[in-house]
Amino acid sequence: MSMNESVAYLKGLAEGLELDKDTKEGKLLTAMIDVLDEMAAEISDVEEQVGELDELVDTIDEDLGALEEDFYEDEDDEDEEECDGPMYEVTCPNCGDTIYLDEGTILEGDIDCPSCGQNLEFDLEGCDCGDGECGCCHHDHEEH
Repeated sequence: MSMNESVAYLKGLAEGLELDKDTKEGKLLTAMIDVLDEMAAEISDVEEQVGELDELVDTIDEDLGALEEDFYEDEDDEDEEECDGPMYEVTCPNCGDTIYLDEGTILEGDIDCPSCGQNLEFDLEGCDCGDGECGCCHHDHEEH
């Protein structure tokens, strides 16, 4: 039973009791039923507005999703281009998690472990990467 139906039922009960609206009790009950009726009408209006806002938010969310897809699609393509080269497996000495890095990241010299935040440094000093046997970190790890 909706709130409006409940208030209508109470009005019917009050009318069935044939309340004397001139007595203190009759005035009080009549005023209370009138207030309940107004509250039920306001709540119905608010529920209707919330329903409209919910539909509007859903529409905005769908539009935003389409925009994000269009906008971030270009960035995803750029990321894929950067990752086309060889990937190297590195195990964090602090937490033991395995991460995969491209050569550019390793050549930067360091990176924070995405799992524990430990700074991982790659010593490339004296590296002669041309022969692959220099012992630098990006040749010590399995290529993927």
